[in-house]
Amino acid sequence: MADDACVDNIVYIDVNEGSKRVMNNIKLYTKLLAKFIDDKSMAQIETALADEDNEAARGAAHTIKGLAANLSLTELFKHSLEVETSIKSNTLKPEQMAGFKNVYVKTIEEIGKVIAQYA
Repeated sequence: MADDACVDNIVYIDVNEGSKRVMNNIKLYTKLLAKFIDDKSMAQIETALADEDNEAARGAAHTIKGLAANLSLTELFKHSLEVETSIKSNTLKPEQMAGFKNVYVKTIEEIGKVIAQYA
């Protein structure tokens, strides 16, 4: 992707860094972003927390963290790291989870904008 290419109002995703991770193949990057939208890990976290299954919740948070890192979903990575750590130490607070879900939703919205521009 050219350095001057950008998507307006994108703050949760580092599109340039993400495309570099796939050798500047923006079509592949948008395909991977689209697959992220279909990932069920957030629902798995919520279900696991409701079932008081911290190990499953931590595993799903870890999955989101890895995907976010690999796709340069910068804010989601930061929040997923915090949530995973808090689940592991059994210190997750409801407001922390709410913030994580908010960042997740905003990231999904921005993924839609990136896909619309480049796909």
